[in-house]
Amino acid sequence: MKVIGLTGGSGSGKSTVVLLLSQLTKVYIIDADKIGHQIILKGKPAYEDIVQYFGRGILREDGEINRKFLGEIVFSNKDSLNILNQITHPRIKEEIFRKIKQIKESRSSYNYIVIDAALLIEIQLHKIVDEVWAVYTEEEKRIQRIMKRDGLDIKQAENRIKSQMPWEAMKRYADRIIDNSKDQDFTLKQLECILSEDISF
Repeated sequence: MKVIGLTGGSGSGKSTVVLLLSQLTKVYIIDADKIGHQIILKGKPAYEDIVQYFGRGILREDGEINRKFLGEIVFSNKDSLNILNQITHPRIKEEIFRKIKQIKESRSSYNYIVIDAALLIEIQLHKIVDEVWAVYTEEEKRIQRIMKRDGLDIKQAENRIKSQMPWEAMKRYADRIIDNSKDQDFTLKQLECILSEDISF
C-alpha cells in the first residue's frame, strides 16, 4: 500500500485529481483541509488556542470559528498565518499519522493512501510518504477557481496564493508532476500513465 503525498497550491485542482484517481484504483484519501477544519471546531484541540490568540471577534453567533473571517486575517498577515500554523499543523500531522497507522493495520485492500495536502512540504509530510505528486495549474486559472470556490475577490485570492510555496520551489520535491490546467480527460490520461508504470514496476 503506497503512501502518496498529493500537493499543489490552492486552486490547482487537487480535489479533481483525487476524484479521478479514485475512479481508477482503490485509494484511501486523507484530506488535510478537512482535518484542519475539524480540529478548530468548538471543543476540539486547536479551538481554545486560536480563540485565545485571535480573540472572540473571530467567532460566529453559535460560538464556532468563522473560518472565512479568520482566513481574511491570516492570508493578509504573515505573522498571523505563522501563529495559526503553529497551532494547527502539529495537530493535523498527528491525525494524519493516526489515520495512516489505522489503515495499514486494518489490512484493507487499498492500493494507495493519498494525503491531499496543499502544505505537504511546509509541514514536512513529504518525508513520510513514498512519493510526492505535485499538481500544476497556471496562476491565472488558480485565481479564478479560488474566487469561484470560496467567494473571494481577486485580491483575497492572490493573497492566498502568495501565502503558499511558489510552484518553482514546490516542483523540486515532486516525484510526479500532474498538469491539471486543461480538461479532465487530459488529467485522467496522466494518472492512467502513472498507474500503469506502477503496475509494470
